[in-house]
Amino acid sequence: MTDIMLHNSATRRKERLIPVIAGQVSMYVCGPTVYERAHLGNARPAVVFDTLFRLLRKQFGAEAVTYVRNFTDVEDKINARAAETGRAISDLTDETIVWYLDDMGALGVLEPTHMPRASAYISEMVSMIETLISRGHAYEAEGHVLFSVDSYSLYGRLSGRSVDDMIAGARVEVAPYKKNPMDFVLWKPSSGDVPGWDSPWGFGRPGWHIECSAMSRALLGEVFDIHGGGNDLTFPHHENEIAQSRCAHPKGEFARVWIHNEMLQVDGKKMSKSLGNFFTVRDLLDQDIAGGVIRFVILSTHYRKPMDWTARKAADAATTLGKWGALVTGIEPAPSAAPEVIAALADDLNTPGAIAALHALAAAGRHGELKASLDLLGVALPDQRSNAVADETAALIDALVAQRAEARAARDFTRADALRDAFAAAGVIVTDTPDGAQWATGPNFDPAKLEGVA
Repeated sequence: MTDIMLHNSATRRKERLIPVIAGQVSMYVCGPTVYERAHLGNARPAVVFDTLFRLLRKQFGAEAVTYVRNFTDVEDKINARAAETGRAISDLTDETIVWYLDDMGALGVLEPTHMPRASAYISEMVSMIETLISRGHAYEAEGHVLFSVDSYSLYGRLSGRSVDDMIAGARVEVAPYKKNPMDFVLWKPSSGDVPGWDSPWGFGRPGWHIECSAMSRALLGEVFDIHGGGNDLTFPHHENEIAQSRCAHPKGEFARVWIHNEMLQVDGKKMSKSLGNFFTVRDLLDQDIAGGVIRFVILSTHYRKPMDWTARKAADAATTLGKWGALVTGIEPAPSAAPEVIAALADDLNTPGAIAALHALAAAGRHGELKASLDLLGVALPDQRSNAVADETAALIDALVAQRAEARAARDFTRADALRDAFAAAGVIVTDTPDGAQWATGPNFDPAKLEGVA
């Protein structure tokens, strides 16, 4: 079995994955806050860690991998959106979770082993907060419970910042009841229509950071293998998770390996509504950009580098996948992905290297391995006989492909070139293989442009 090497954000070096329990792997990834459609930036960690999940299942066996990705359904942004729309919070979060799973499913993202909702783990959060208070790491003040950053000497090690730097660079809530400006909320009071639960400190709700600590401990224990998320979560979220988890359970290590993906840009700029370059995954899918294309573009950049989404990249990906779809149509996948693809993924999830290997497989005629390797990467290929192609149109394309073959055999290159140009104009991708020409429809498919060609 190929060793899996991963860049550990906590140690800042690439390390061999050695599971806590031999032969079994556990992974926790911070999931979405559910109050609106997932945008493309939200999709990147979902695809990245799904790819790692697939690799781990390949190497250790599906039953040996436990993957937890949570839903944050207790959060003030959700409360604000519910108040703004006049909807019940549960209706809003339930709907958004369905949207998220549908949209990520369209990108080939598998459902994790567990998908806990924060609202189902309130008692575990209360218990952890009580433990932190009893150990002297948290204190109650004016209906709030706060974690005392001064009580944990290693605070800031993950992000590599001093407390002074963190105060300067973060939006620290200034409150008179805090002993230290960096102290963060574990529990806060609720009133009015804001959701809340009874606790030893009054009616209230948890802070954001304690949610993941409680859920990961409940489902994976006090020490587990991998914790992942976007690098925007390194501070304060992950820094706070480490502090409260290790202080509540000092005999546990919490997560051994930390993995963070870089952020996403659109045409070289940060995605934002003010710049007019903000769009959701559903926006792209509704523009008939296939989920496999979106996933392929995301995987074309290494997860630790900023990713730039452009329309050109999407078009190129669609063309590449169309050609590969034609190559593997009707071909049985090999028993396993190609060794060079597995080796690239095992080297800190080097997806660009894996994609380079796919191109080599296609060029070498190793089409069964190409198909199996695409399956491992979770990249769906366009169906050569797509439901969008009517039977009569498919029959016409078959006839034109046959005419092209006859023209080439007869060295009638004028006719062959005319058919080639007609296919290009109509968005039909024709690929020559040892078994004959195969075709697939591209992103600009327009069957009307084939009229009169025969």
